Amino acid sequence: MLFDMITESSLLALFLMGAAGTGHCIGMCGPLVLAIPGQAGRLFPHLLYHSGRLSTYAATGAAVGAAGAALTGMAGDAAGGIVGSVARVQVVCSLFSAAFLLAFGLLRLGILQEPAWLARGSPSRIPGFRAVLQAVMAGKSRAAILAFGWMMGFLPCGLSYAAFAMAMPAGGAGAGALYLLAFGAGTLPGLLLVGTGASSLFRRYRRQSDLVAGALMLGIAVSLAADALQALLG
Repeated sequence: MLFDMITESSLLALFLMGAAGTGHCIGMCGPLVLAIPGQAGRLFPHLLYHSGRLSTYAATGAAVGAAGAALTGMAGDAAGGIVGSVARVQVVCSLFSAAFLLAFGLLRLGILQEPAWLARGSPSRIPGFRAVLQAVMAGKSRAAILAFGWMMGFLPCGLSYAAFAMAMPAGGAGAGALYLLAFGAGTLPGLLLVGTGASSLFRRYRRQSDLVAGALMLGIAVSLAADALQALLG
């Protein structure tokens, strides 16, 4: 049942959205990622950090996917299990996700202005972040690097929020988690190269990567909305 709700095209779209947003990710997270010891040569600390970050993404995706499935189930129970009521809730979830993706896509394209709360997003607002960052910079605690990744997964980010929106109509916790893991995997290559000269290449073409990410979001939004309207009218 889980894999019936997951399409290869959705996973690929989320992976590409993460990859296309590499310039944005480096701009937001790059300076902090450089605090991880051994970035010039040792890979393990970075893998540990990204394991924490992706686990936060997966947990959030699972929660959002479960919430969407719960809403659908509640509609079915309230209507005595009527299939049409469940379908309508699924359509609403899809349209809600499409609206979010549309908004964030327009932000990435520069057509809409980024909200102040999102632009001011800072991990320092997360309780305990400064202490964890100090431990990471001291290079004495693997647990601190993992916790650092967990916390950075909560950093306000239009790209990740767009991926979370896609998890709502995914069909359940497992599907939502897989969606966010696909997105997170797309962000990995660029962020793993932050400590090398390749990071300057990504920064140089950040605007182009934002345009690609925005176009992908718009495409996914249109596809979700079209499928939802077809189900509603059909």
